[in-house]
Amino acid sequence: MKFTGTRSDCAVDSAFAIASGLAADGGLFVPQSFPVFTAEEFAAMADMDYCQRAAAVLEKYLTDYTADEIKYCVEGAYKGTFDNDYPAPVVDIADNRRMLELWHGPTCAFKDLALQLLPYLLTTALKKTGTGREAVILVATSGDTGKAALAGFADVKETRIIVFYPRDGVSDMQKLQMTTQKGGNVAVCAIAGNFDDAQNGVKAIFTDDEMKKFLLDNNMEFSSANSINFGRLVPQVVYYVSAYCDMLKDGSLKAGEEFNVVVPTGNFGNILAAVYAKKMGVPVKKFICASNRNNVLTDFIRTGVYDRNRPFHTTESPSMDILISSNLERLLHMLSDGNCELVAGLMAELKNSGRYEIPANMLEKLQQEFYGTWCDDAAGAAEIAEIFKAQNYLCDTHTAVAVAAGKAYRKETGDETLQLIASTASAYKFAPAVLAALTDEALADDDFEKLEKLSQITGTAVPAPLANLKGDAVLHKECINKEDMASFIKGKLV
Repeated sequence: MKFTGTRSDCAVDSAFAIASGLAADGGLFVPQSFPVFTAEEFAAMADMDYCQRAAAVLEKYLTDYTADEIKYCVEGAYKGTFDNDYPAPVVDIADNRRMLELWHGPTCAFKDLALQLLPYLLTTALKKTGTGREAVILVATSGDTGKAALAGFADVKETRIIVFYPRDGVSDMQKLQMTTQKGGNVAVCAIAGNFDDAQNGVKAIFTDDEMKKFLLDNNMEFSSANSINFGRLVPQVVYYVSAYCDMLKDGSLKAGEEFNVVVPTGNFGNILAAVYAKKMGVPVKKFICASNRNNVLTDFIRTGVYDRNRPFHTTESPSMDILISSNLERLLHMLSDGNCELVAGLMAELKNSGRYEIPANMLEKLQQEFYGTWCDDAAGAAEIAEIFKAQNYLCDTHTAVAVAAGKAYRKETGDETLQLIASTASAYKFAPAVLAALTDEALADDDFEKLEKLSQITGTAVPAPLANLKGDAVLHKECINKEDMASFIKGKLV
């Protein structure tokens, strides 16, 4: 298996793609072809545990890793780190809907599924590429990626990790998770701006010649823990394959029977992983892309015009408060049949004018498989209340957006096909908003009292990783302008 770039052709091994994170021209690495599982292979995987399924997927893409290396990576990531050693359970919530719960890991969010595995994939890749340099993991986060990456890379030898987050664009609990992070190789800093400011700054630094020279002079090299790194994306493919296998095993689906996937979407990585799973033979009928008020993806799916020149909204689903969805570039490459020149042109248009429009044939392909819709905070809160009242099921603000999108799709199309809804975070990470949806009672100012209150009124337990934050010292207090990100990095590395 070789990987190419979205903006220019190349042929590199997976270890190079994972170690580099980003192609030299700023493009993203994508597989040159997609391996396909047979019906017999899916049937066999239905009886496997999660580690075995992960290894089965990874060995199709990471063909320059040995079987023993892949086993070491997946067992290190998934054994003993997730509730009941079951990283991504599928739960029936009635009305022919299933929740794919992706928040049973150490930071209570879906990013754990990838970011517990990435440090193993990356350190193995660095040994294979043989540069001998220390890896500097550079991360921009809208909330969950930052903590999950910090948890995964803290004190990992021969790595350093620097995380930037928007000062006013994450929940209090997300911020506390990041700013209390221990580790001799970690740095965390707020940006006086939004997530797109942080993400654009990180992308620019990756390709800055002066910064590249600085790193070389200090025997270091950049890599990424954001979903621009294929090492972040392939573990996400695993949980869609695993969910299909679980539904085959419990009788929810027959072999080859189609289902719809509903994903609360910001940077487009999570839903793109479902697209890759379909390429591997998972029978997904429709991808329902759920957005909040920052509905740039909804408009793109409906019109073919991507336009980030619009107001930026800070919402109760902050991990989706994004106007530039980086992983969409990988889908454009796929929709254009690998036309790197076209993709590079679209990305240049986005950088220069903030918008682009895809050709009619690409839009037709997009709309055949995707449905886009959005809802605001009030509609999301109504879904939190309704699903708890009807099913005694507690969901967070992002998952509620997906639930609303699934309903909107059914109402508009009449398609009652089984829906697999990606539940991306524990409700306790967004306790104030979830409480406000469930009760009119006045709430205490203390965040941990809100956790306890949510536990009391729902009869559910506060996740240990969040409860254990109480009393932890805030270690990372800096806030800078986006123009100062490069200086901050240099100051932390020397």
